Amino acid sequence: MAGYSLTVGTFILPSGRLGDVFGYKRLFLLGFAWFALWSLVLGLAWWSTHVLFVFARVLQGVGPALVLTNGLALLGASYAPGSRKSMVFALFGACAPGGSVVGSVFASLFGLVWWPWAFFVFAIVLVLVVIAGWFVIPDPPRRMATHGESLRQKFMDLDPLGAVTGVIALVLFNFAWNQAPIVSWGKPYVYVLLIIGLLFFVLFFYIELRVSKEPLIPFHALSTDVIFVLGCVACGWSMFGIWIFYIWQIFETLRGASPLLASAYLSPVTISGTLAAVTTGFLLGRLRPAYVMLLAMVFFTVGIILLVTCPVDQIYWAQTFVCTLVIPWGMDMSFPAATLILSNAVSKRHQGIAASLVNTVVNYSISLGLGLAGTVEVHVNNGGNTPAQLLKGYRGGLYMGVGLAGLGLAIAVAFLIKSHVEERKPKPTAES
Repeated sequence: MAGYSLTVGTFILPSGRLGDVFGYKRLFLLGFAWFALWSLVLGLAWWSTHVLFVFARVLQGVGPALVLTNGLALLGASYAPGSRKSMVFALFGACAPGGSVVGSVFASLFGLVWWPWAFFVFAIVLVLVVIAGWFVIPDPPRRMATHGESLRQKFMDLDPLGAVTGVIALVLFNFAWNQAPIVSWGKPYVYVLLIIGLLFFVLFFYIELRVSKEPLIPFHALSTDVIFVLGCVACGWSMFGIWIFYIWQIFETLRGASPLLASAYLSPVTISGTLAAVTTGFLLGRLRPAYVMLLAMVFFTVGIILLVTCPVDQIYWAQTFVCTLVIPWGMDMSFPAATLILSNAVSKRHQGIAASLVNTVVNYSISLGLGLAGTVEVHVNNGGNTPAQLLKGYRGGLYMGVGLAGLGLAIAVAFLIKSHVEERKPKPTAES
């Protein structure tokens, strides 16, 4: 389950730079084409084993990594800072809850006939998107001065050392946390890979700060405000990864719902997410980011608490329904706000980098959150052989999500206090 988010979150890091160098539209459409290819392989895995299915699912994530980053970069390069740009970024975020429900409904319908059709049809739709996008989507000029450069110079603009060390660090660190719940931390290779991943992180930051002329991460743009925002996003979206995984487990495993009925249970996120996106687009031009992030963390925290305290046999229209209404507000307030802040913090030539950083934090946090929750689950479920034991494990993982959401809320409060303190400081006059 975490493999897809792992590759999305990991390969987003260099994909923004690829768009800066080779063009956002080109990489955007290439991402959809890659997505289509491995969706086709997922369907073909019917005639193979689960190994091919998992392998294809992991590689499938590279496509969305290219799409998300360069899609946001297209918007960032096409709109000037202002209320219109805020609304566009908010509407981009609204695509997530609506798209997830549409996808799960059609996957459930195709699954009633033959589950590979879900992936075959998805691949066909993605190919049609590539064809339509080629003619419809405008291609803004590349912001990095790569015209006239040799292939070697363009390759160096990609910061290959930073990309390689960053990807290795992210993969090893995440793999260790998601493998441990399966084989336990007692396996030496799990914590050895974790240590190696941490060492690669150190090497990555050394290269970015001391060696690279064009670093993947624009550290000059990482003001304290940006760091606070990314901290909130990391906590909130790691909680969301836990929430979306376990709510499906509760629906299907403990309540016995079919995939189609479970999709219907989650359908309120579409309406709620759209309302949240429009409201966020309106608020971003009128409230400081600290207030928006605080509201997002409140919604994330309330949503996960509603799920973790919900009795299995409780009627859907009580806590579960309310939970599906609340969570999208956290998603569609935090993501557009963070993206807009980063987009406005860097120059137009680095829009791909800004988009990649936010998406890296979002998707990597989803995958890492699953690993943290899974570790808690297997240590408290007493084997998970009965419904009661399964519920205990699920709630253990969800309480991990409550802790992460609470941490995000604390960071948001600190961010708000810092903003007020800085606002009250006397500003230097022209004479001073």
